[in-house]
Amino acid sequence: MDDDQLHAMDFTGRTVLVTGGTRGLGAAIARAFLASGADVMVCGRSTPAALPSTGGREAAFRAADLRDPEAAADVVAATAERFGRLDVLVNNAGGSPDADAATVSPRFVEKVVALNLLAPFYTAQAANLVMREQPGGGSVINIGSVSAHAPQPGTAAYSAAKAGLLGLTRALALEWAPRVRVNHITAGLIRTENAAALYGEDDGDLVAGVVPMGRLAEPDDVARACIWLACDLSGYVNGADLAVHGGGEIPARYTVARHPGPL
Repeated sequence: MDDDQLHAMDFTGRTVLVTGGTRGLGAAIARAFLASGADVMVCGRSTPAALPSTGGREAAFRAADLRDPEAAADVVAATAERFGRLDVLVNNAGGSPDADAATVSPRFVEKVVALNLLAPFYTAQAANLVMREQPGGGSVINIGSVSAHAPQPGTAAYSAAKAGLLGLTRALALEWAPRVRVNHITAGLIRTENAAALYGEDDGDLVAGVVPMGRLAEPDDVARACIWLACDLSGYVNGADLAVHGGGEIPARYTVARHPGPL
């Protein structure tokens, strides 16, 4: 990497807000931006035992339930007030337990859609108001899921919300450019601290066999993609869906045809 490329990925003097940034993937994203020189604010619904840190630098924290539009606006305002600007918003907060679509309650569906679609919308709206008025504009990165493209059983509300997030990304990219770029990452299977609960007691080693790259993503794989989408090297990238999923999943029909028997 030459000097110009290194400089493009230097975020010294820039401010980044990472939602859901206190643990797992969000914490990895926060640490990556801290390591690149950025001032970082993370938010979550409760105060964590420890904040993301690296190289002697630590993220700031603001408690917020981003499903409330006033809370979303507050965390953006607090970030801009503390650091003087807001250059990057990473909408990472999200998720959902599996649920049977035939019996799931309306309240459950509303909460899942609010967290995975409405909260990113509210936070991006508030961030855009800051970014569009400052020199250099800004960048919004929405962390999506392969479920938006290929849902699995038990994820109806979550998959619908994530598909909506991808559509939202493309719509905002049309409206807010050139001052604010809006992009999307389709994240695949990620090895985080709760991998066993998601992928089995082997922490996903068996599941990794269906990924062409032969492994689950590490949180840093997605974090590095965020750095690239936020930096000057991607200055003409807007409305994109960047797949960080190791090539997706090998189709079950291929596996069955070559290895007959129960999957």
